[in-house]
Amino acid sequence: MTSKNQILFEKSQQLIPGGVNSPVRAFRSVGGTPIFFKKGLGSKLWDVDGKEYIDYINSWGPMIVGHAHPEVIEAVQAVAANSLSFGAPTGLELEMAETINKLVPSMEQIRLVSSGTEATMSAIRVARGFTGRSKLVKFEGCYHGHADSLLVKAGSGLLTFGEPDSAGVPAEVAANTLTLPYNDVEQLEALFKQSGEELACVIVEPVVGNMNLVKPKEAFLKALRELCTQYGVVLIFDEVMTGFRVHLGGAQALYGIKPDMTTLGKVIGGGLPVGAFGGRKDIMSGLAPLGKVYQAGTLSGNPVAVTAGLKTLELIQAPDFHKNLAAQTKKLVDGLVGAAQKAGVTFSGQSVGGMFGLYFSEACPTSFDEVMASDKTVFNTFFHSMLESGIYLGPSAFEAGFVSAAHTKEDIVATIAAAEKAFQKILSDK
Repeated sequence: MTSKNQILFEKSQQLIPGGVNSPVRAFRSVGGTPIFFKKGLGSKLWDVDGKEYIDYINSWGPMIVGHAHPEVIEAVQAVAANSLSFGAPTGLELEMAETINKLVPSMEQIRLVSSGTEATMSAIRVARGFTGRSKLVKFEGCYHGHADSLLVKAGSGLLTFGEPDSAGVPAEVAANTLTLPYNDVEQLEALFKQSGEELACVIVEPVVGNMNLVKPKEAFLKALRELCTQYGVVLIFDEVMTGFRVHLGGAQALYGIKPDMTTLGKVIGGGLPVGAFGGRKDIMSGLAPLGKVYQAGTLSGNPVAVTAGLKTLELIQAPDFHKNLAAQTKKLVDGLVGAAQKAGVTFSGQSVGGMFGLYFSEACPTSFDEVMASDKTVFNTFFHSMLESGIYLGPSAFEAGFVSAAHTKEDIVATIAAAEKAFQKILSDK
């Protein structure tokens, strides 16, 4: 019997390029048919065939309190009854700005947008306007959305397809983007010594989630802050993925590093499309209508999306929320690593807050090159075995995973049991 997933995918490919509206969904890296979902509740998803999965993608991060949380749904339904959009100011936007400022004090002023890509693109434009410089620095394997200047040696979906750069980006645009290896202080210092006076900004994932999970070295973030201060360069933390997931105050609170600007998304929309960028008041005052840096969005601050985000941000401020989330995530990773060791499979894993990384390598990677050296073929076997057991992981060896507050002890036990079967399959396939 042909599954509904296969039928939908075949039909979708006729009208939607590749059959999907975001490349990593296509399963091109791991092979097979992508899953079409119809329902989510708590830690679980159900596909169009009615199969149940424990979800470790969580819509790539925003479902931190679980799918269809009753308080989030109730809040969204109430505000939606008043209208889905105004294209004009609402008090909800101010409430969101106040909440973000309270939780992330470095964001002295904030502007709401509709996606993470829009947030990073706009933050870079503001930084260029503020400094009067053109060049930006990013790091290999970090992904900051699909704006032209950021698709240079990018991570996430681009890595999944083995293409770190995108066609359609003019060489003259890419020329203003300088790339460095993540966690390499020596090369960072050398670049600043050579070109520091030409740099408008540095944008970085303080904890990388887009080439799998890669933790920062303490000296790396410290050097970034010091060099940007020394050369008058705007330091932008892209916390679209890490914001409120690794710590209530984001990675900047976890590591004690204050950026000049921050970009947010994911969690602040509670599953609906919202992004934000903000930072020092003197930098943000360059934005129109006050300054000469233009940025706009008809649906920016959409009341329904903002409401979902506000309720989510309220829920994650509960006592010990992040402590419990981090403990549950670590329990998952420790269990998976233990199962691999017992089976004799080369495997490693780590977590930060509610994010985790799994690697088919002896040690957890600290750089793009180390991520690329992991065994992607074995990952594909692992992925499909886990999927068959009802465990939904990112369909790529280059994606971080996410645990939500809705994941239970039973979910973790079931996931480790499924991994034990997957590791046995890996051994039998050798």
